[in-house]
Amino acid sequence: MNMKSGFTLIEMLVVLAILAILVSVAYPSYAGHVVRTKRTEGQIALFEAMQQQERYHLQHNTYAEFSSSSEDAAPQGFRWWSGATAAASLYELDAHACPGRDIADCVELRATPGTAKVDARFRDPECGVLTFDSQGRHAAAGSGRCWP
Repeated sequence: MNMKSGFTLIEMLVVLAILAILVSVAYPSYAGHVVRTKRTEGQIALFEAMQQQERYHLQHNTYAEFSSSSEDAAPQGFRWWSGATAAASLYELDAHACPGRDIADCVELRATPGTAKVDARFRDPECGVLTFDSQGRHAAAGSGRCWP
C-alpha cells in the first residue's frame, strides 16, 4: 500500500475558512478595546491638567485659559497635548471658561482626539471630544460609555 501523509486541499480550505470566521468575530472586539485603552490617555491628561488648574487657581484666584495656539500655556505650566510629546499624543487639550460662567469661577478642559497637531490617525467615534470641568462634571461628545 502506498499511504501518503499530509493535508488535502479541502482540509486546508476548511481550516482557512474557520480562521477567517474567528478573525472576523474577534477583530472588532480587539479594535474597540484598543480605542478604549487609548481613551484613557485623554482622561488622565484631563485629570492632570485639572490638578494644575486648581494649583493655578489657588495662587492667582482664577483659572487659566490655554490652547495649542496660545503662547502663554507653556510658561504657566500647561501642556496642550496628552502624551509624552505632542507628536506622540492622541489628544489635543485646551481650557476655556465654562459656558455662561467667568473663567475665575469655572474652567472646562477639553480633549480632542486626533487633530492635526497630535496623531491625526487616532479616531474615537464612540466618544469623540472628552470634557471635564472644575465642578467635577465630565462628558463626551459621543453617545457611548466614555467615563468610568
